[in-house]
Amino acid sequence: MGESIVDYETLTDLCIKKFMQLNVPADHARISAEVLVHANLRGVDSHGIMRMEHYINKITQGGIKPNPHITFQETGPVTALVDGDDGLGHVVAYKAMEEAIRLAQEKGVGMVGAVNSSHCGALSYFVQMAAEHNLIGIVMSNTDKAVVPFGGKAKFFGTNPMAFGFPARRNPSIILDMATSTVAFGKVFDYRLRNEPIPPNWGVDREGRSVTDPHQVESMLHFGGAKGFGLAMVVDIFSSILLGAAFGPHVSLMYGGDLSQPRKLGQYFCVVNPSFFTDLEGFLDQIDQMIDDIHAAPPAEGYTRVMVPGEPETRQEAKRREHGIPIPGECFAYLNG
Repeated sequence: MGESIVDYETLTDLCIKKFMQLNVPADHARISAEVLVHANLRGVDSHGIMRMEHYINKITQGGIKPNPHITFQETGPVTALVDGDDGLGHVVAYKAMEEAIRLAQEKGVGMVGAVNSSHCGALSYFVQMAAEHNLIGIVMSNTDKAVVPFGGKAKFFGTNPMAFGFPARRNPSIILDMATSTVAFGKVFDYRLRNEPIPPNWGVDREGRSVTDPHQVESMLHFGGAKGFGLAMVVDIFSSILLGAAFGPHVSLMYGGDLSQPRKLGQYFCVVNPSFFTDLEGFLDQIDQMIDDIHAAPPAEGYTRVMVPGEPETRQEAKRREHGIPIPGECFAYLNG
């Protein structure tokens, strides 16, 4: 069906209307839509509106509550739990990060666990929330099994992403959002949608052989071998076992599972207030100096400048805000349906 170029405001409105058709409250619909379009703006299309059909199907079949009763429980001076009541994960994560920000502003650190959540989209959105308040944000989420562990041949952990956000004064915030697999599984789905081959180090088939056909991918690979595997375990402990949620192969499937059953995901949110550790103005200035010094580092052959994490996505966002977001025709048709 080709490709459509859509401005971000139109795309956001289309997602909001799609959610509200299923009785999702307007504020919940907007939060979820903004998280999704945020990913598309930054060029992370695998976590953008291509996921809408799954969320809508999940709501329709009862696996996600359109209007959950989200509750909060403070469990200590700087800790809290958010019970998402099986609502849209974007909203649950947003509420959890709001609480973590409040705790950090008042007490220096805020650590919040979210339980009974669902897929929450690009974690960069939530650490950016903290950075916009001159705070450091950390978010982790486990996912269903999709990655072959180092030394094994059957998938165990999920892609288990983590994200970090650091505010600056003059420069855009440093945003590191990464899966512990070579790439997020959503990128494979994106390539499947476009019927394009993937690089040979992304995934393996049922026999553990590297493939370039995205339709043949059975499992992903951890980046960095044992190091990526170790970090995936860390993410799973923080976002599941610490919160009493399911881990690794016990997490229910996002795709191919029973859409009528809630996923009961766990997610971990931590916010640090630099002003409780050092002079805030000096902190922001030093972050800027670090970014400037990195930019001044001599680039290798084939590169024009050394960039900090999140910078390519920030540049992409500026372009897409000005020129529009490319959307697969079938996705655009679905949103208009």
